[in-house]
Amino acid sequence: MWHWQTTELGEFLTCDLLSPFRHGFFSRAWQGQPLATLTAALGTDDAMPLRTQQVHGNRVVLASDVLAAPSRLEADALVSTEVNQALWVCSADCVPLLIGDPVTGQVAAIHAGWRGTAAEVAKQTITQMQALGSKLAHLRVVLGPAIRGDVYQVGLNVAYALAATVTPQVEATMTAAALYERLAALDAAVAFPDPDPQRLRVDVARVNWLQLRQLGLAESQMAVSPYCTYRDTAFFFSYRRERQKQVQWSGIIS
Repeated sequence: MWHWQTTELGEFLTCDLLSPFRHGFFSRAWQGQPLATLTAALGTDDAMPLRTQQVHGNRVVLASDVLAAPSRLEADALVSTEVNQALWVCSADCVPLLIGDPVTGQVAAIHAGWRGTAAEVAKQTITQMQALGSKLAHLRVVLGPAIRGDVYQVGLNVAYALAATVTPQVEATMTAAALYERLAALDAAVAFPDPDPQRLRVDVARVNWLQLRQLGLAESQMAVSPYCTYRDTAFFFSYRRERQKQVQWSGIIS
């Protein structure tokens, strides 16, 4: 389902689930290249590249708002409003989500860090797409390369915030072991024990996946990248690994 596309400038990853749309999760080799160059690598010279100022929240904006704004809008999700709009998000360990609706041709790009995930940015984005005419059953959602849960150690406050979005039975007094058991009962891939009793390891991409399953999307409508930004050093930057503000881009064209 996942394929590396190779160009003179570097590689980018595509997913068969989004095959009706030109899209890509770009590797670290593209660092410093303008979005126009990345957009052209997807096979078009006339699509309009659009982005926001990401702030780790759940604000969703329309492409038409971005085009009309005098300065870059602060938001972590972007939804297309016309044909041939290239929507871009950047990430290092956070989860990039690309969404396509083959019926309407509408697309969305989302940056979901743990804060945005706790604020359910993906669900907010789908609500906006539905307001513009998309039906839940038509959507295809691909979650790109991000840090995997077995290496993503978080404090219990973060684990509580994420867990509360997928199970109502979470209490701030729960131990890490109890919280792990609660999450593992939902999905074995969403949480992992940590040697530190005040910490847990959580897969943020899988939390997003669970949120969307609970929203009503079928498993066949979603795909999660097998790549880990922390481990796959040849292809991806990782803030958790390198402690440097470097990113890779993910984009999709309506």
